[in-house]
Amino acid sequence: MEISGIERAAILLMSLGEQDAAEVLKHIGPKEVHKVSAAMASLKNVSKEQVNAVLSDFVGTVNNETAIGVGSHDYLKSVLVKALGEDKAGNVIDRVMMGDNAGGLEQLKWMDPRAILEVIKLEHPQIISVVLSYLDSEQAAEVLALLPEKVRADVLLRIATLDRLQPSALHELNQVIEKQFSGNSHLKSSTVGGIKTAANILNLMDASVEEVIMDQVNEFDPELGEKIQDLMFVFDDLASVDDRGIQALLREISSETLVLALKGADEEIKTKVFNNMSKRAAEMLRDDLEAKGPVRLSEVEGAQKEILAIARRLAESGDIVLGGGGGEEFV
Repeated sequence: MEISGIERAAILLMSLGEQDAAEVLKHIGPKEVHKVSAAMASLKNVSKEQVNAVLSDFVGTVNNETAIGVGSHDYLKSVLVKALGEDKAGNVIDRVMMGDNAGGLEQLKWMDPRAILEVIKLEHPQIISVVLSYLDSEQAAEVLALLPEKVRADVLLRIATLDRLQPSALHELNQVIEKQFSGNSHLKSSTVGGIKTAANILNLMDASVEEVIMDQVNEFDPELGEKIQDLMFVFDDLASVDDRGIQALLREISSETLVLALKGADEEIKTKVFNNMSKRAAEMLRDDLEAKGPVRLSEVEGAQKEILAIARRLAESGDIVLGGGGGEEFV
């Protein structure tokens, strides 16, 4: 059975023992902690061969990278990519390299979206856009959905046009979050936001909310709206992924999630999936689809978003190539 990256991380941590595992968990972000913890809790019947394979892979990584220094950025990135995938590892490394300058922002990452809203709802849209740019896309999407409708498009436009955050702006941002700012006067500018960040956040929002925001964005700045739309990758765009990529994606998806997602998909993507399964597996999937009956649109969209998140993770790690642009429904 194929072991996912998060499951490999869970097996590794379980193998380390309580004390060492706790030390590792101190250095990863809240969403990663949650996912790894959930994977650790669900581990069952892990074979000796699987444990040995995970440990051997990790030892091999360590042996290959120690020449550049255990504390180096490259070593840290290599190990985290192995455990969490390219996109999540990049987020963790960015926060680590920022050090104390992002203390307030790190606190937000552990908070519920509604609690974050209480912190930032009275701030200027520019401050809100910077805060959302630092959050994971999933978390940012939840906070954006909670903002008043008239504010959402303004905030998204500001996220899309962000580039680098200057020291004075970073200082102001931390003042919003922390009562006493603890940074220093020699801060370097930090890359935040951008069109891709805006597209990633929209990809993770409910289709109805996304449509309203994009209508407002297009009304204000059609050219920018088109650029955002071009970077959005929606479920039906998976039809443009090559067969090898689809096969890699299917190995990461549960059958229940796949059935739900395909209930709202067009025939092209269904055919793409069936053609990349064994004959028996394809027949079983067809039977499951027929037996499933009507399902809520929100359930279908949720399953499709889950698959898209996996697809983006695989694309970031180079396992698949996502092609085509966005613009369709059923995100």
